[in-house]
Amino acid sequence: MPTLKDVAELVGVSISTASRVIRNDTSRHINAETKAKVWEAVRQLDYTPNESARHLVNKQKAEKKMTKQIGCIIQTARLNDDHPYYSPIITSFNKKILESGYSLAFIHTSDELADDALLHRCIHEIQVDGIIIVGEVGPAILDYLQKTEDLALIGICTNGTEITMVDYDRIHAAKSAVDHLIAQGHRSIGFIGGPGHTGELNSEERFQGFKFAMYDAGIPLQKEWIIDTRWGIDLSYERVMEQLKQPSLERPTAFFSASDQLAIPAMRAIIENNLLIPNDIAFISMDNIEFAQYTTPPLSSVHVPKVEIGMTAAATLLDMLRGEQPLLSKVLLPHKLMVRQSSVFDRN
Repeated sequence: MPTLKDVAELVGVSISTASRVIRNDTSRHINAETKAKVWEAVRQLDYTPNESARHLVNKQKAEKKMTKQIGCIIQTARLNDDHPYYSPIITSFNKKILESGYSLAFIHTSDELADDALLHRCIHEIQVDGIIIVGEVGPAILDYLQKTEDLALIGICTNGTEITMVDYDRIHAAKSAVDHLIAQGHRSIGFIGGPGHTGELNSEERFQGFKFAMYDAGIPLQKEWIIDTRWGIDLSYERVMEQLKQPSLERPTAFFSASDQLAIPAMRAIIENNLLIPNDIAFISMDNIEFAQYTTPPLSSVHVPKVEIGMTAAATLLDMLRGEQPLLSKVLLPHKLMVRQSSVFDRN
């Protein structure tokens, strides 16, 4: 097994400097470039910090013994905090692995695991058999996980392309929602959403589906009504309210929202401007969270099989751990358009 001395020599620093980086010791300043080089050497040499962990890693590699533990990495803490979309996915995933004799060893956010010491400790000391990634995480984390031997990876709504995914077809789902508005006679349709994995709106698949539907129908986009909320609920309300107060802007007759959570505050802005839904402005959105059916009027939405996504992700990961799914794959589960009163007003 590689030693701390090996790490230090590879980087060209003292053993004490390498040790301080790995122990996250901030008593002395070490520049960011040196830290990055130390952690790259740790990854390259597959170094495990403490003696007992090294023996454990060595023993388990020889025996190839499963620990029956799974780790979970989520984009932000709010995804696990009673989130109407992601919580059912994580809950159903956890339920399935518990039924199969596994346990969830940890749930950490992408920001937390930006700390190289914590990331290394989670993977090499806790000794998980697999990782589920929920949402988008940093490329450095993905790269580290992919380079870790004998670690099964599965993603849900993740930005990586080299890991197995379980999800639904966001582009097609969004297009089906906008197609419904077009079938109702709408030719002036706005968009409410947020950026994709690149930080730009154009990389977001639901926005791509919106544009696809509009171009397919020969309808030009109204740039003033393409609202990037940065996925902020308050911003959805504020931006729609600001636009409606500009008398020079011709308002759209319908909105497609990339999520129910963004649609609901936008609907409030419409109502507070003494406009009717769907008579003046219709609404349709994505996710079909439980609360969507209880808005006024009830919100039309694309149903995403959240529980099934979590269960399928767990089943697929378990198959990978048994060696029954060696190839990369992308599993897309079906969506369903749930038409309610917020979009039913025939303008033809």
